[in-house]
Amino acid sequence: MPRGKRLGRGTRARTNSPENSGAGGLPLPSPVAGTNLVIADIVLRAAGGLLRDQMEKGLLRGNYDKTKVDKLVHGRGLASSVALWGASHLARRSPLGLAVVVGGLAAKVFYDRGKRLEANRKAQASLTAPARDA
Repeated sequence: MPRGKRLGRGTRARTNSPENSGAGGLPLPSPVAGTNLVIADIVLRAAGGLLRDQMEKGLLRGNYDKTKVDKLVHGRGLASSVALWGASHLARRSPLGLAVVVGGLAAKVFYDRGKRLEANRKAQASLTAPARDA
């Protein structure tokens, strides 16, 4: 691009100027700041998605086989995807939203543990009940 060519809104392209260099003096991909932000956003979202998928799979690998893990991670329906997006959006917008989401998650954990304990009690009672009758 020739030096001094207009790019819009009064900005000029200068390939060697400090404005067109990033951290450590590396050149930015585009002389337009908006384009650089879009590129950074895409890269960060893609990297975050890959990291999230690997983390979710790692958390599940100890308890399930590979096919079940893939189904759990990638087999979400539209409703659960929208609910997860909404909860994460609410949690990152304000401290109150974060408190609501964390409180909901804590309630779900306590509910699941209570159901598991109740199932264990019923299983123990069914195992010991025939011994009492004999």
